[in-house]
Amino acid sequence: MSQQVPEGLPLWRPSQEVVDDARVTRYRNWLGDRGVATGSYAELWEWSTTEIDAFWDSIWEYFGVLGERGDGPVRSGGTMPVDGLRWYPDATINYARNALRLVPGEPDDTAIVFRSEAGGHRVITRRELAEHVAQVRAGLADLGVGRGDRVVAYVPNIPEALICFLAAASLGAIWSSCSPDFGASSVIDRFAQIEPKVLIAVDGYAYNGREFDRRGVVRDIEAALPTVTSTVLIPYLDPASTPDGLRAGMSYADLPKAGAELEFEDVPFDHPLWVVYSSGTTGLPKPIVHGHGGIVLEHVKALSFHQDLGPGDVFFWYTTTGWMMWNYLVGGLLVGATVVMYDGAPGDLWQLAADNGVTYMGVGAPYITASMRLHRQPGEKYDLSRLRGIGSTGSPLPPEGFAWVYESVGANLLVGSFSGGTDVCTGFIGPSPVLPLYAGVLQCRGLGAKIEAFDEDGRPVIDEVGELVLTEPMPCMPVFFWNDEDGQRYRESYFDMFPGVWRHGDWLKVRPDGGCVIYGRSDSTLNRGGIRMGTADFYRVVEAFDEIADSLVIDTGRLGQEGRLLLYVQMAEGEEFTDELAGRLKREIRSALSPRHVPDEYHVVPGVPRTLSGKKLEVPVRKILQGTPVEKAANTGAMANPEVLKYYTQDD
Repeated sequence: MSQQVPEGLPLWRPSQEVVDDARVTRYRNWLGDRGVATGSYAELWEWSTTEIDAFWDSIWEYFGVLGERGDGPVRSGGTMPVDGLRWYPDATINYARNALRLVPGEPDDTAIVFRSEAGGHRVITRRELAEHVAQVRAGLADLGVGRGDRVVAYVPNIPEALICFLAAASLGAIWSSCSPDFGASSVIDRFAQIEPKVLIAVDGYAYNGREFDRRGVVRDIEAALPTVTSTVLIPYLDPASTPDGLRAGMSYADLPKAGAELEFEDVPFDHPLWVVYSSGTTGLPKPIVHGHGGIVLEHVKALSFHQDLGPGDVFFWYTTTGWMMWNYLVGGLLVGATVVMYDGAPGDLWQLAADNGVTYMGVGAPYITASMRLHRQPGEKYDLSRLRGIGSTGSPLPPEGFAWVYESVGANLLVGSFSGGTDVCTGFIGPSPVLPLYAGVLQCRGLGAKIEAFDEDGRPVIDEVGELVLTEPMPCMPVFFWNDEDGQRYRESYFDMFPGVWRHGDWLKVRPDGGCVIYGRSDSTLNRGGIRMGTADFYRVVEAFDEIADSLVIDTGRLGQEGRLLLYVQMAEGEEFTDELAGRLKREIRSALSPRHVPDEYHVVPGVPRTLSGKKLEVPVRKILQGTPVEKAANTGAMANPEVLKYYTQDD
């Protein structure tokens, strides 16, 4: 059994040199010159969440955001977007203009490094990226794409995806993408809701040594989207692929227009930039719309002040185009960083970071815990001397994961565990280069993010577990949901529990020092005999056993009645679930959690159901066990391993 690390164990403290040189420190000094005195991060956060208008105006000014600020107020209308709040109602802006500007970068600085598991390698400078975007922009315009039109893409994490996104944004068109490992029905469920004009797709992709032809899927998607007037096929898997068989097909090679000049359509601050989607585990995925201005302000703030990124940095996050982390990754261009795009199976991402001089590497929390369980020592095996930070998201990173990074990767880097998500396209709780780091603890609430933990009566609590809420708006909140004219779906998603307050759906503890601990989703709580517990605590105990590779815990109880507590375990290779192991599990759970959280049943399964972005499907499995048919409880096309769901039924 792996040794447990106590939550709150000190692991890292920034040197005075690191603090003095941090970008957030420079910003604080800049504020001080303008009469805003903040002696600590806590004071800066307090100012940013009480003087909200002044804070976001300072972000616009400090970063020299390109756009017309206008003379109007920062906010008008209601108190939250669902109530009619508008940010910068007189402003105009364009995301692509800000992403492609050459200041503070230089034309020949590297904008994109592309790698694929098949050995593909490309380097694109900022000048070349601007030229590519200009040419594709002109091609899209020739196809009739203009302000407000939807351009959708069924593409992997390749440069063409980023080029087409920036080209669409420069026209004021609205982008939306899915990874080609999504099934046809999942893609159609998403794209059909927004009625796109242009579909961009690849012929196939490679993953984990296998090739997957997707031309048939592309034909199915096109057939289900009657509003599509042009389908652009990228011959990614096979250079000889042609758009034959597509109703409105053309080759990507015919899209760019040589010699085109780069132009930008100025749009209102809240003009839709992209549509991203909820995980779609049940029902139609929520089409979440974010605006140009809100994303620009949030991403320059988060990337600069919390990850300390800027010109000279090489920024990598392992993601696909179907996860909001792709949208966040490309935001690295906004702060002048080089963006590393990788297409393929995760494999050894530590080597990828070493080979490309990555200074900030982001992965899902399961990748760190898997590296830990495999006893990898990437800090010894590779030259990771340029690596200054490691980001972790998707699920809570246990204290052991934090400690492993410092033991096995490097002692002089910052582990940045994030909490946020698709809804806001950012991490609003996360790291800070000027604060100490403790095992299992997210260092701080993000600047401008008025996050609190609420008890059942809607009162903020400190050092107690409560509902994660936002009591003040952020400009990166959704502008609206597509096809939700009266805002009902938006309101039900976030504002049903505490009127006027955004409920995010996670269990949170805010420590007295401002650090935060996430305990999992509040809608998958384990409530045993009145003792509530997040699933993250449970997994930390169970998955510390070397014999267990993965696990899923489900409380089948309904409101007002207690059900059975079921533990599903995926065994490590070569291991078996024995009575002796069951006894050790029971003793450890009883000791570490409580006697009431000892499972009623144990089941061995070949895998734990996860979304394509790696999140465990706790809520859908709970619904299945309560009698909901599988096809209604889970969107299998959005799953990484839908074949395992058959092991999670009432009859199991």
